[in-house]
Formats: sequence, structure tokens, C-alpha cells
Amino acid sequence: MEKKKKTFAKDTEKAAGTDNKSVRVGRPPERRELPEDVVVGRNAVTEALKSGRTVNRLLVAEHDTQGSIREIVNLARESGAVVETVPRSQIEAAAKGFRHQGVLAYTSPVDYTPLEDILDAAQSRDGAPFLLLLDELEDPHNLGAVLRTADAVGVDGVLIPKRRSCPLSATVAKTSAGAVEYVPVARIGNVAQTIRELKKAGFWIVGADMDGAADYFEADLTGALVLVIGSEGRGISRLVRESCDVLVRIPMLGKINSLNASVAGAVLMYESLRQRRERGNA
Repeated sequence: MEKKKKTFAKDTEKAAGTDNKSVRVGRPPERRELPEDVVVGRNAVTEALKSGRTVNRLLVAEHDTQGSIREIVNLARESGAVVETVPRSQIEAAAKGFRHQGVLAYTSPVDYTPLEDILDAAQSRDGAPFLLLLDELEDPHNLGAVLRTADAVGVDGVLIPKRRSCPLSATVAKTSAGAVEYVPVARIGNVAQTIRELKKAGFWIVGADMDGAADYFEADLTGALVLVIGSEGRGISRLVRESCDVLVRIPMLGKINSLNASVAGAVLMYESLRQRRERGNA
């Protein structure tokens, strides 16, 4: 009787496709189309780096240090890319069934511009320089919308941190409606240090904060200006907040106490444009 039970159980597993043999064989992962900004596989990533293509992040599988991995990591670091060691399952999920060999790179649709080049170009034109600094903005749709407004109001350049910030991507490019091709974007390291350097260069730093000392339309948003917009949830970080010359708030009369980051940025950028045009330095 016991033998018949075991045989019946085994036959049931086979019929359901859950016997050990079926589990081992399985199905190959289904391939879906990769996003335009994703490159997988050692050869493909190596060639992307060697060709000078801008890489935002390089993901390397844990415990995978053999063969060409070390060369790829060195190339990525030399190019300024952020290198992260992650579980292999994370890369497999992002690779969507394509053979990745433990390596995946997120690339930028356009090249970043050095901050020095942005400053040189801004100071060579008529009117006061106008920069936007995004502190830990993480949503690509928000970043794309910010770039679209920045182009509309004539911002000279947008600054984003290398870490804890959304990089330029295919989603950002699409949301920006082409503005990513026209607005220079610089990646910076230490945000507080960059602010100090900009202050030395004569810039006035204005941050958007719910607890700001004045309403935004009461502040002087003309002259050499850096507008600082914080992340969607946390706002401006403490160190950056303390580095600003002044904090301004956007009045909120409803039940919700904050605006979408791209909307807040648009309000402040257009107020700066209004003031500049009134004073003839737009």
C-alpha cells in the first residue's frame, strides 16, 4: 500500500510539472526589449566605455571578479561612472533575459557638461548667470519636466549630484521633450562644497524650503543666481540648507503641504525670469 502511495504522488508531480526533473530543466527566461540606456554583457559594456559613451552607473554582480571584470571596473571609474556591487539577481532582473555575464551599465542619452564649461558659457553671454541645482531629486519624470522648464526660461545649466540623484536617462530625455539636448547638465560630487565654490565665484544661493524665511516673490531672484530644489519627499538636505544664502517658501493654502518638485522648480524659475525681465538682465 505504501509503495502505491509513493508511485501515485510521483505521477501527480509529473503531471503538474513539479517533479525534481521538471524544476531543473525549467524554461529559459523570456527576453523583453532592453531600454535604450541599458547595456549588458562584458564585451558590450567594455566597448561602450572605450568609445567614450557616458555611463551613469555600472552594476557588477557580487563575487564576480574574474576575467575582464577588473578592466571594466577600472574603465568605469576612470570615466567618472558610479560603480556598484549588487546581488546577481538584481542584474538578472534588469537584463530582462539577455546574457549579462554579471555586468550591466546604465548610460546617458547625452554627455554631461563640465561645470567649468557651463560657467564660462554663462559668463560670456549678456545677462547674469542662472543655474539650477537639484539636491537628491530621484524621479526621472520630475527631472525631465525640470529640464523642459529650464530650457523655456533660459537657465544656463543644471547641476545634479553623482549619488542619491536621478541621472540622465532615456526616460528623462523623453519627458523633457527634447530639452535634454539643449540644457547643459553637470554632475557634481560634494554638493555643499560645490555651493561654496559657486559663492566664491559671486553666485547668490537660494533654496526652496517649506520653512523659508520669506515668500519666493519677496526674494531677489536676479543677479548671478543658483536656485536649489530638493527631493520629492525630503526636500533640501540639512547640509545644503545650511549652505544656502536664503531660503524661500511657496505659499500653500490648501490641505497638501508641498508641491511636486518639478512644479516648485517651475514656479521659482519663472519668478526669477519675471524679475530679470523687469530689470532688463534676462
